[in-house]
Amino acid sequence: MTNEAVRQTRKAIRQARRARPDAQLVVTGCAAQIDPESFGNMPEVDRVIGNAEKLKAEAWEAYDAKVQVQDIMAVRQTAPHLATSFSAHARAFVEVQNGCDHRCTFCAIPYGRGNSRSVPAGAVVERVQNLVAAGHREIVLTGVDLTSYGPDLPGAPTLGMLVERVLAHSDVARLRLSSLDGIEIDARLFALLTQEKRVMPHVHLSLQAGDDMVLKRMKRRHSRAQSVELVARLKTARPEIAIGADLIAGFPTEDEAMFANSLALIDDCDIVHAHIFPYSPRDGTPAARMPQVAPGAVKARAATLRERAATRRAAWLDSLAGTRQSILVERPGDRGHAGNFAEVLLPPTQVGTIANVKIETVQDGKLIGVAA
Repeated sequence: MTNEAVRQTRKAIRQARRARPDAQLVVTGCAAQIDPESFGNMPEVDRVIGNAEKLKAEAWEAYDAKVQVQDIMAVRQTAPHLATSFSAHARAFVEVQNGCDHRCTFCAIPYGRGNSRSVPAGAVVERVQNLVAAGHREIVLTGVDLTSYGPDLPGAPTLGMLVERVLAHSDVARLRLSSLDGIEIDARLFALLTQEKRVMPHVHLSLQAGDDMVLKRMKRRHSRAQSVELVARLKTARPEIAIGADLIAGFPTEDEAMFANSLALIDDCDIVHAHIFPYSPRDGTPAARMPQVAPGAVKARAATLRERAATRRAAWLDSLAGTRQSILVERPGDRGHAGNFAEVLLPPTQVGTIANVKIETVQDGKLIGVAA
């Protein structure tokens, strides 16, 4: 949650009050958790509820204080209520971990979500089984820092162990993982990503930058070479794996040479699902106190990263023409995603179907499939 995001949040609150002057307006989420008093002082706001409190029914009932926010760092719950899910037709998301123990210099998430807590594997498996029974064909395991799953639980299970249990004790057809910290991909998880057919060939990595000095100043735990080496091993073991990554443009102190290293990382790691973020400071973080890159340069570098990523993605999509792909039809309009997370338009097919199609061509950044 950056300063700009907080500004936009305040703007949205004022707009909501004007649109619904008689409604009760409650603010919750990470910004409210980090700076509850400032939101509580807004005349438009009726109540501020913290990230831990919002999960408790009593917080939404009678109250004595306008601001109900406890110290998120004191939360140690590993209860099944963290295994929330929501569906998008055939896909469903299961949160298996929350919070973060790391302290990247640009990030305020730990102060909004607290330290890392994991959901017991039994509760995760039960939720997955219920979702599969309800008709969901693909399950996505999510978390704030997904690869840190497990050390707080009895026996200190790893994310790889959790994935093995989900696959062994459910009939889920397709399992996908959200963003991973590459430095925490151990041998067990690597084997699942590259050898288990029900685990989709799509790995999204939290890379953030491609320059070692920038990574050090971000307080990341990996080097550029480690990222490149990991991707090379993944694609050697399973060539169809598609790589996604988060990249920040214009981090404080970044010069043109440092930026060039991040730009080159898109090709060096074959990143075809890029999430590009222009750096924006967040009050209270170490990065906000570092020498800042001029806003115009940040914007220009983000645009350059997006352009390079779009070029890489277009070439990848073109390379898929003529291939056969397994597509989960996720929503009306005959749209779905391949295992590699490429979006595909296909002939009329029932939502929830896993269709085998031949990719005929590419149109407006989407693959066009025909019956195989």
